[in-house]
Amino acid sequence: MKRSALRDRPLAWAVAGSLAAMTLTCGPAKAEEAFNLDALIEAAKKEPPITVYAVTGKIVDTAKEFSEKYGVEATGKKVNEATQVELMIREHQAGNILGDVSVATDVASAIGQLLPEGIATSWTPPDLAKDIPEAQRNPLVVVSDPHVFTYNTEKYDKCPVTNIWQLTEPQWRGKLAMLDLFDKPLYADWFNQIETHRDADVARAYQSLYGKKLETNGESATAAWVKAFAENGPLLADSTTVANAAGAPGQAEPFFVITSTAKYRDNLTKGLKLGICAGVEPFSGFLYPGFGLIAGQTKSPNAAKLFVRYLMTEEGIAPQTEDGKISGNSTIGLPADEPSGVAKYLDQLMAFDAATAGDDLDKREAWQDLWRINHRK
Repeated sequence: MKRSALRDRPLAWAVAGSLAAMTLTCGPAKAEEAFNLDALIEAAKKEPPITVYAVTGKIVDTAKEFSEKYGVEATGKKVNEATQVELMIREHQAGNILGDVSVATDVASAIGQLLPEGIATSWTPPDLAKDIPEAQRNPLVVVSDPHVFTYNTEKYDKCPVTNIWQLTEPQWRGKLAMLDLFDKPLYADWFNQIETHRDADVARAYQSLYGKKLETNGESATAAWVKAFAENGPLLADSTTVANAAGAPGQAEPFFVITSTAKYRDNLTKGLKLGICAGVEPFSGFLYPGFGLIAGQTKSPNAAKLFVRYLMTEEGIAPQTEDGKISGNSTIGLPADEPSGVAKYLDQLMAFDAATAGDDLDKREAWQDLWRINHRK
């Protein structure tokens, strides 16, 4: 598969910039010299089969390909973020580990509970460390998932929105959609990330659009936006419903949504008309990091490490980069024919800062409550 020009620069730089407070997993260059891949493979072959939890169904085929390549049995299971956390906690408490590796779990829960309590651990392949931005090594970011503002390209010649505050205006009432933040708490965490790191930008965006200063009566600009956005009655649904609401052809009044670039494959397979809404003030979406974690009590630590390393190679992560997801390995680019074209807009996406994810977990329910109180259907 042809690779894009982004191979010549780190794809994950936007995430790396915001994760600067994170620490280094592996040791100095000497650790790289000491690492022996062949020895890891041989050790992995002597261990029990592993199971890998991931949010994408593509993990099933990835696990099969891994098994064929290394002769180490692995099974992939599609499990959403919240359920991964629940399973890992319960399995750890029971001392009965069924999921040895977790890919792209709930970031806030990973930082606030799984890692501190030893339920999960993070490991960075020493021989690949030089290609992984330092800030993404602990916890190891295997892949980042872009969530972007999306419009219907059949209905509109260009994106009809240039500022997030437009999404609070009457013309968009009942014509907005996003993933259910009670099922996908990463959206509630995103609100907290905005307030923590980009609140001033949200206030400036208001002034840019309306020519006057935002009056918040003491609350944050982000809280004011979330309340007004919720009052406009966005449809909360699963990813397929959200993508169809925006991109189904033949609509007189299609929805405006925010969704993962992974759904843009439906442009090819289902004839959807999804387009990235670029140039939105103050951001056109966000990058959600997906950690590669190993169960603290796994009986197959070497096989788990080998699988994590496989995901950090072009071969192992290819099924996900085809969906516009950004590898944590900076030498791996997106395919030139990736459907969304997100590679051109990475600098417009707000990167999650894992260093403050513990605060996201603490305030998650508060954001969900704010939404529940103000949401109008």
